[in-house]
Amino acid sequence: MKKIKTLFISFENEISNNELYAFRSAIVEKAGRNHILFHNHLDEKKYIYRYPQIQYKIINKKPSLMCIEKGIDEIQHFFNKPNWNLQLYDKTYELKVQKLQVNLFTMQVWEHTFYYNLYRWNPFNQNNYRKYKNIDNIDSRKQMLEKILIGNIISFAKGIEWTVDKQIKVEISQLSEVKWLRYKKTKIACFDVQFKTNVFLPNYIGLGKHASLGFGIVKQVKEMKND
Repeated sequence: MKKIKTLFISFENEISNNELYAFRSAIVEKAGRNHILFHNHLDEKKYIYRYPQIQYKIINKKPSLMCIEKGIDEIQHFFNKPNWNLQLYDKTYELKVQKLQVNLFTMQVWEHTFYYNLYRWNPFNQNNYRKYKNIDNIDSRKQMLEKILIGNIISFAKGIEWTVDKQIKVEISQLSEVKWLRYKKTKIACFDVQFKTNVFLPNYIGLGKHASLGFGIVKQVKEMKND
């Protein structure tokens, strides 16, 4: 069991999915590149492979930030600036906060079940995508994705220093067709997923690859059933 703090911030301005990368870059430059949690790069070529504690998203067309644990303290390096004007390509945005929500959550494996939607989930690297494509059986494909999703949850747990002491269970109930979405200059295979698990997951955290930049967004289904 572990308690974690999260801070979710949504701004009034609307931006497109194509502007999200520019939004992150502008936040990083405003806060200062010396604050590594904003971008997780040691330099231009060296990336720190860890669960991101500052995540950039578009929620209901609004640019948003999800800050977890140490990310909550770090985000002050942006908000302490005298202005929050950002340049996204040829547009200037004066950010105004629409929603700010602080939460304290207890992380543990529970005896009951939670239900979630997972949007723009990218579960693949080059190797496991080829393996997935070579599987003809639909049930076998789903089982593979469930194992990957369990791994994503464990990666999240490690990132917040939560030691999982019980078996995590995941069952995917609905899976969209593959969606090819652009990430920087490449296209990546993503899914929208409905699943259930015995782990509580905070709304708007990211799971899977590129979780820091609007992929794999978790949203709890409001009507839950106890199993």
